[in-house]
Amino acid sequence: MTYLLEGNISVKAALLSPYREVIEVIVDQNKRDRDLAFIIRTAKKQNIAVTPMTREEIDQLADGTTHGGCIAKCQARTFQSLEQVDQKETLFLALVEGVEDPYNFGYVLRSLYAAGCDGVLIPKRNWTSAATIIARASAGASEYLPLIVMEDPLHTLTELKQRAIALVCAERKDACSLYTYTFPKRVCIAIGGEMRGLSKNVKDAADQNVYIPYRQSFRNALNAAGAAAIFAFEWLRQHQDQ
Repeated sequence: MTYLLEGNISVKAALLSPYREVIEVIVDQNKRDRDLAFIIRTAKKQNIAVTPMTREEIDQLADGTTHGGCIAKCQARTFQSLEQVDQKETLFLALVEGVEDPYNFGYVLRSLYAAGCDGVLIPKRNWTSAATIIARASAGASEYLPLIVMEDPLHTLTELKQRAIALVCAERKDACSLYTYTFPKRVCIAIGGEMRGLSKNVKDAADQNVYIPYRQSFRNALNAAGAAAIFAFEWLRQHQDQ
């Protein structure tokens, strides 16, 4: 089965990523710009077919009309293992649960990648049908980030401990403030969706709970994308020289 990625950013990311095979790049025959020229050049270097079409023909293939004259037919992306991503002394992983909307999931990945996340652990779920939305919402970050599917969550949580990777949960119960906490050099930050939060298994496995202090009296949780950005960039602030 093949999938479509739409737009220059998503197609470029797929071409540059080691995690997805691109079968064909389709471009507007009347459009020329620097990004598109790079995409065509990169595709040809990889011996990937580049097919010019009219904008109307591309519209018929794409989900909408916001593709900007560039789409790519791709295989499903591959997933990674903890062993593959655990290659550094200073390691930043994230575990993302309870995020159902592909746009929100894409926004989460975008923030994590920008802050230097080395890999994201996700529950077993078929995200492939939403690949176009996730790639665009993440500005291509979903194609660059290693993704580890937790086929057996308890086994994955045990493996984190075996690899001396601390599990820090974004959770208010029995927690300390994010701005008084020092992240370990090897950490996995667990972020839950604002409705469902983190699962009991993940919370039970936590080495530390950490919360984001609010200035206002506000009992509702930030959305996952907002929380992920705050946690990820605080990790970056603490480890930017490592």
